[in-house]
Amino acid sequence: MRTTMPLKRMLVGLVVVAFGAASSSAYAQGSFEPPRLADGRPDLQGVWDFGTLTPLQRPEEFADRAVLGEEEAAEIEAQAAERNAALNAPTTDRSTLLPVGGNVGAYNNFWVDRGTTVVDDNRTSLIVDPPSGRLPPLQPGLEMQVQAERGTRPNRTRTTGIGADSYEDRGLAERCILGFNTGPPLVPGAYNNFIQLFQTSEYVVILHEMVHDVRVIPLDGRASLPSRIRQWNGDSRGYWEGDTLVVESTNFTDKTASFHPRTQVAAGSAAAKHLVERFRLVGEQTLEYEYTLTDPATFTQPFTVVLPMKRGSAIFEFACHEGNYGLYNVLAGAREQERVAVP
Repeated sequence: MRTTMPLKRMLVGLVVVAFGAASSSAYAQGSFEPPRLADGRPDLQGVWDFGTLTPLQRPEEFADRAVLGEEEAAEIEAQAAERNAALNAPTTDRSTLLPVGGNVGAYNNFWVDRGTTVVDDNRTSLIVDPPSGRLPPLQPGLEMQVQAERGTRPNRTRTTGIGADSYEDRGLAERCILGFNTGPPLVPGAYNNFIQLFQTSEYVVILHEMVHDVRVIPLDGRASLPSRIRQWNGDSRGYWEGDTLVVESTNFTDKTASFHPRTQVAAGSAAAKHLVERFRLVGEQTLEYEYTLTDPATFTQPFTVVLPMKRGSAIFEFACHEGNYGLYNVLAGAREQERVAVP
């Protein structure tokens, strides 16, 4: 987990008041000319921070409002700064939520890095389509599930809770196999909201700070893998549309969820998921990340997210649960409970 706070956003004057499925870019095209590599393509390389206070889905109190007023956005950021300052202050009150040295819960606030600003155009949600700013309904018979129950034994039912018979009962993120905010697609989480891009004329590589997942994406036009070959992060192929890098991914495994709207909540199986991601430099400090997720087995319609990423400084080591003691203790605790329960 990181201990540094994200960079402050670069303020822009544009406020977007409408979004369309055909063109969901939240930034003006303007006259920005991106730096280029020897092959003439935009140089997208560097560390990028996708942490933000803007929620994935539009809060219900904003109803049909797509954009916050400047005062509302400033108030949200001020409240977040005040909350972080209070949580980071030395305290002896152990009833305070997540203070350093206090009632830490899962983690104390020292380790949390949720972002400090809303997105530049003050949108009320990262989702731009559907126009409601909300995820589309799930297919009939499906419901949101606890992410921890998606793993190598997917037939475990929700009614059994998070199992402790075996390490296979625990979730993929809890077992540090996959990061809970790395997707793909990217969804801001509580910490480690950073990626690093590497680029040549033939490949783009995306290194995630969370769990250090690496996606190596060919740009040479090669065919996709056969549908029988399934991968944790899918099979990705990239190409350029003008100055926009487009990455299409299929062949996800049914052992992962289709989408994680929140850290501990997931929807459906990824077996039928088709993901299209777009990366475009819109300023020296801003990389626009847009994706459209289509999964007819999970959602009743596709949805599109626009998430601006800010230039960062470095990728840090991600230790997850060092030595797997956390998982060992979960299972050891369950064995002890069983021993005590048996007369």
